[in-house]
Amino acid sequence: MKRLLLFLVLTCFAVSSVFAADVKMNLNAVYGQNSFHTQGAMYFADLVEEYTDGSVNITVHPGGSLGFKGPELLKAVKDAQVPMSDILMGVVAGSEHVFGTSSLPRLAPSFDEAKKLYEDSKPLYKKAAAKWNQKFLYAAPWPPSGLVTKNKVETAADIKNAKIRTYDKNGANFLRELGAAGISMPWGEVYSALRTGLIDGVLTSAESAKNGKFWEVLGHFNNINYAFPLNMVTINKDYWNSLSDEQQKAMLKAAAETEKHQWESSEAKTMEALQVIEENGIVISQPNDKFSSQLDAAAKVIVKNYLEDASKETKKLLEKYIK
Repeated sequence: MKRLLLFLVLTCFAVSSVFAADVKMNLNAVYGQNSFHTQGAMYFADLVEEYTDGSVNITVHPGGSLGFKGPELLKAVKDAQVPMSDILMGVVAGSEHVFGTSSLPRLAPSFDEAKKLYEDSKPLYKKAAAKWNQKFLYAAPWPPSGLVTKNKVETAADIKNAKIRTYDKNGANFLRELGAAGISMPWGEVYSALRTGLIDGVLTSAESAKNGKFWEVLGHFNNINYAFPLNMVTINKDYWNSLSDEQQKAMLKAAAETEKHQWESSEAKTMEALQVIEENGIVISQPNDKFSSQLDAAAKVIVKNYLEDASKETKKLLEKYIK
């Protein structure tokens, strides 16, 4: 009888070590339910549930409804105020410098180059997340950022003193070099700010211009290929360590598949979004030679300033991307 009881105990322990007791976790998502990255987080949550046989259930909370939306996100996950979050890297670069890398202007001219930059940077991102008591799961890019404005932009003079909403410090500094004023504000306030004239334009992707229905308030999209800024999803290390080995493996599998899916989707959505905003009246243009030169000159200043505070590892990494 004692041997039977011991066998049952060991059997139960073995089963629980594969898939521990059911785990429920919240995942904070800053953008709305239909946003590209929120949809990616939901895709990830579905895969995790499937690959863990339902033992890990992740609930995605869109629109920053949990109350965490910006620069505080690294600390919020570190302190387990929220177990997981989707985070725009550039927004938390003030806490961890390397996270500003993906939003440096005009480093990557294409999705292929952006992917190479990401793969080279990933070890540094993982290391930085670990410093903040987090496990880095995956990251994917927004479609490339352009200038969405009321009037056509042909040179920097056309945006002189214009108030343009941007998403991080790199963008604000870049716009300042061009003579504009970079304005920071929550995404949910951007449309009303455009309608009331509080801001004059937005540095953002065609995808965001589509989701925001910017054709109702703006008329032009200059495809300046500013950057391919990354959103990452991380999990608090204490929550991560509470999972069984098999649950962790399943979550990493889901993360890898989500990353691949999101990179492919980002490129496809760029073409779709450009078509949609054009069909709704926004005029799409490419920067002419003069404006391109002005953009490159502004970008060099931002990259140079960024490197002053960068680690040796980051500096070495960026050497091959700086033109």
